[in-house]
Amino acid sequence: MFTRRKVWRVPAGQEPTALDKKVMAMEAKGAMVPKRSLIRTPEEIEGIKKSGVINTAILDLVGEKIHAGMSTLEINDLVHNYTIEHGAIPATLGYEGYPKSVCVSINEVVCHGIPSAKEILKEGDIVNVDCTTILNGFYADASRMYVIGKTSARKQKLVDVAKECLYVGMEAAKPFGFVGDIGNAIQQHAHKNGFSVVRDLCGHGVGVKFHDDPEVLHYGKKGTGMLLVPGMVFTIEPMINMGTWKVFIDADDPYGWEVITEDEQPSAQWEHTLLMTEHGVEVLTY
Repeated sequence: MFTRRKVWRVPAGQEPTALDKKVMAMEAKGAMVPKRSLIRTPEEIEGIKKSGVINTAILDLVGEKIHAGMSTLEINDLVHNYTIEHGAIPATLGYEGYPKSVCVSINEVVCHGIPSAKEILKEGDIVNVDCTTILNGFYADASRMYVIGKTSARKQKLVDVAKECLYVGMEAAKPFGFVGDIGNAIQQHAHKNGFSVVRDLCGHGVGVKFHDDPEVLHYGKKGTGMLLVPGMVFTIEPMINMGTWKVFIDADDPYGWEVITEDEQPSAQWEHTLLMTEHGVEVLTY
């Protein structure tokens, strides 16, 4: 007979805390639990929060400056310069070959749109700007949607519902609940409004790494996935499509990053970095 290897381990010589005992009891009942190393220390949380302050200021600056006639490269330069001037590092620059300091995704581009001098914003566009900042080794990750001028009622609804999906997911994220609770709530809200949820990409642990456990799917069943334990830091970042949930990588992108909706209908996404507390999530990227 084989015994499942325990994931949650108390360091040798330490007495189990009340948190340890609760997690280990749930693990013994078959719950998928995180590694104890995913629980951030107070010092790490403070570092992530400071990175979040810069990340938020960057997205505020984009909101002040973005306009029709602006190139996506100009957005990249705004982000890059502000980040460097404040002693931080743009996390995407050079990450697995990504060539720019921010992702700018317009209309049918779901995510990872690469800034370009040739790509000019126009009236009616909906634009996602996804920014990740490293400050003193700590990561904060968030994205917002920006509407250029006035757009169609359907595209505006997509933007609004995508934001609602983020907050519905945040509300569903409870201490000692499960990642699947988040995805289930998001999926229900999107479908109720006539939209679909991208399944090929997900939220993720963040803070001391760019990407870590847990994988936060934006669809799924309640009570499934990893246990949510106070001290975990992760993103929720639902990508909501007007048409099909299916996507593809742009064959014309030499870097292999840009993700586009299969039917080339618009997509929208909002994202926060979140700390799980004993009372629910705390937003670290306001």
